[in-house]
Amino acid sequence: MLPLSTLIQVRDRARPTRLKQFQQLNAATIQGFPIVSMGEAIETLQGIAREEAPQGFSFDYAGASRQYVQEGRALYLTFALALAVIFLVLAAQFESFRDPLVILVTVPLSVCGALVPLFLGLSSMNIYTQVGLVTLIGLISKHGIMIVEFANQLRQEQGLSRREAVEQAAAIRLRPVLMTTAATVFGMVPLIIASGAGAVSRFDIGLVIATGMSVGTLFTLFVLPTVYDLLARPDRQPLEAAAGATTH
Repeated sequence: MLPLSTLIQVRDRARPTRLKQFQQLNAATIQGFPIVSMGEAIETLQGIAREEAPQGFSFDYAGASRQYVQEGRALYLTFALALAVIFLVLAAQFESFRDPLVILVTVPLSVCGALVPLFLGLSSMNIYTQVGLVTLIGLISKHGIMIVEFANQLRQEQGLSRREAVEQAAAIRLRPVLMTTAATVFGMVPLIIASGAGAVSRFDIGLVIATGMSVGTLFTLFVLPTVYDLLARPDRQPLEAAAGATTH
């Protein structure tokens, strides 16, 4: 009789109760409840996987993380479509392609202001900040609409030049623009100071909209009148001057 130890070795090892597969490959699932946004958590895990995973290993996402990655990529197309739709609606409203261009000048300026907190490390580019940026397009466009529409009205009714009309429009519409911005920014305060479950996502949306509206309003009051003076419809020559020119 041979002892069993001469043929085999018995060792105690921890094994999973079942072997999971994902896309027909053996897989391990990592779950957690991070105190940061999902975008920051995914970026951190990607960096660790690239540094620590052996050669030949790959990683993919499932559940909410997979939906987050896929929808995050598609949101850039949504951003472009939002700009296109707003431009077409404004072109139909003003019956001009120049006025919508003047109005939408404030969009990239406000977006740059909204991205400042991201560069400072207060947030990260994720699906929630992207939703905030799309929302910001419609909010900041209202400022340009108020000024451009009123300037066109002054030119039509009082025969003012482009510069005179936009200067008066910016001065008269200053209070409504500031009140709209203040109402929007203060409305974002509950999102910024929120706590508990989902607080990170609400903070990202509120921070982007609040900073974007603040910076965008500043540019609306100073940059938009200059752009209007350059790109708006040319001043119409008075009928008396035109008649005198043809007579001479």
